Amino acid sequence: MEQGVLRRAALTLTAAALVLGTAVPQAGAAALPWEDGPVGTVGKLLWDAGGGRLGMCSGAVVDAPNGSVVVTAAHCVRTQDNPEPPDEVWFVPGYDHGKDRYREDGWRVASFHTPEGWDTARDTTEILHHDYAFLTLAEKDGVTVQEAHGANRLEFEPVPEDRDVAVLGYPALAPYDGESLHWCGGPTEVLAEGEADPANTGGLLLRDCDLTAGTSGGPWLQDFDAAAGGGTVVAVMSVGSGDGDVVGRPFPAEARALYDGAAATR
Repeated sequence: MEQGVLRRAALTLTAAALVLGTAVPQAGAAALPWEDGPVGTVGKLLWDAGGGRLGMCSGAVVDAPNGSVVVTAAHCVRTQDNPEPPDEVWFVPGYDHGKDRYREDGWRVASFHTPEGWDTARDTTEILHHDYAFLTLAEKDGVTVQEAHGANRLEFEPVPEDRDVAVLGYPALAPYDGESLHWCGGPTEVLAEGEADPANTGGLLLRDCDLTAGTSGGPWLQDFDAAAGGGTVVAVMSVGSGDGDVVGRPFPAEARALYDGAAATR
């Protein structure tokens, strides 16, 4: 990976995040439609972005004591232009062609937990290492999202590199419409110092994947079991190069305290 490619991606994608509510652009190699039925532990985040538009990102339920934690990207929650989260955000597990029903089908986000390092007053290249977030969902009719749909395991750094990942999300830019789940899979590599722009150092690189805007925050899953509908989330979709390379942001050790706060919130 050339440094310049991911440097341009980091700048371009984050600038686009506000308008789209997402940050991964159209790239070169086609992602595949998910054909094994809804994945209840993976879903879509939706909110009213004003002007008749919907903001959208992807996310995944992770195992938590309160049964109500979803992981996504920090840029789905707070941006330079909108440093505070949207007033009302809904997570729809197993989303499939349901934008007119997202309030009825979804769980409302009760609280947002972003890293202290995700300081939107700073340049994006300085904070991209912190592009992850935990969301606590309100119960729905007395039931948690985990009770209703199950959960994925959550892995903190270091991320094992000896297993493939399945990257899932809801691409919304042409040729996709954001209404159905798509995925890419394959081996990843951790971007070491000198291999990419410093903003992307430590990220997971997956090549030949064109998951577009709408997939931001989508899970990077190791050991995914389609029958069980879950796996181990090792990162969330962060940025892409625009020509088929995407970068996932792993969870550093300091993310544990942030997760603990989200997992203890009712």
